[in-house]
Amino acid sequence: MKEIFSKILLCAFSAIVFGLAGFAGLVIAALSGAGEFYLTLIMVGTGALIIFIILKVFALVKPKPLKILFLSFLGICVLSVGGYEVNKAYHNSFSQVNEQGVNLDLYKPFAENTKAVKLEEESTLKLEEQLPRLDGATALYPLYSAFAQAVYPERDYDIYAMKYDYVQGSGQVVCSTTVGAYASLINGEADIIFVARPSAQQLEDAKRQGVELKLTPIGKEAFVFFVNSQNEVKGLSTAQIQDIYAGKITNWQEVGGKNEKIRAFQRPENSGSQTMLQKLMEGKNLMVPPKEDVVEGMGGIIERTANYRNYKNAMGYSFLFFATEMIQNNEIKLLEVDGVSPNKDTIAGGEYPLSADIYAVTAGGDNPNMDRFIEWILSAQGQYLVEQTGYTPINQ
Repeated sequence: MKEIFSKILLCAFSAIVFGLAGFAGLVIAALSGAGEFYLTLIMVGTGALIIFIILKVFALVKPKPLKILFLSFLGICVLSVGGYEVNKAYHNSFSQVNEQGVNLDLYKPFAENTKAVKLEEESTLKLEEQLPRLDGATALYPLYSAFAQAVYPERDYDIYAMKYDYVQGSGQVVCSTTVGAYASLINGEADIIFVARPSAQQLEDAKRQGVELKLTPIGKEAFVFFVNSQNEVKGLSTAQIQDIYAGKITNWQEVGGKNEKIRAFQRPENSGSQTMLQKLMEGKNLMVPPKEDVVEGMGGIIERTANYRNYKNAMGYSFLFFATEMIQNNEIKLLEVDGVSPNKDTIAGGEYPLSADIYAVTAGGDNPNMDRFIEWILSAQGQYLVEQTGYTPINQ
């Protein structure tokens, strides 16, 4: 009886020690962004180790079979890790097209060798104080950076200034993406944002806050779809695009390509390009996008819309300037839509069917220079910067 009690204590002590070690391993793995695979592996490995200890202490399995069982389990774990890492490396070998891959520092106003377009003459508008606070979409940062460079006093404008740094009249020129920019405008932390049309959710958020959004078109842009450069498909009709994103067309063979399943990526909810897709899909059911697990905050795993990866069977979308100028990825190609290629001429002429306005959006506020700044953007000088940056002027 005493021997059994000792064995129980030994097993309980081992379970506590290895359980705590496993928990510590889970915390470390989660905080380091190890992902769901390694978290599961740690939990399974910890549980299996405790079971092996119990089997050995109570001699429930003969030593030799137990040893074989343990080594087999260890081998399976090693092979699983190897397979996971090989598969991960394979997927990571495909380039991504997303905002995280863009270096906005290249477009900072007044920076040395900035790519932000400059006027060839002195700006007709110069502001020294009460500067409107600017924010916007990643794809539009090069444009409103050029506006600020022409009109604002020369100094360092922090692209990623935190919200608590916002000061009325400070003239910040930040970029917190479409989602963040609309939130900043609605919350009174930005004066003018440069974005695509708001989503239904963003309009609802503004209404809930008692804010009325004023949208001023300042240029035009093409909403484009792209695929791997090796894809045989050169173009799609609007109806085919709708059927792909509704889940009705699922294989490239159905639209003149190879016999491969279509992997149609989407963008996060409330982003400018996702709002454009939803507008295109009005009246049709938009399928659930590919998801991926990511680590956020204190190691918690959340599920979010997967970033586009340039698989041979992939399909994605963005705006023309972002896809061609800011990404400059020669591994993707733009698709014709309804037989028309997306470019400045087809946008200006109205031939490309998926063109859209880009906006300077305001929500009231008491900055006296907001209207003056927007009026200047619509002037010949402002529209020159729109065109030279790579967009199509609203005023030809």
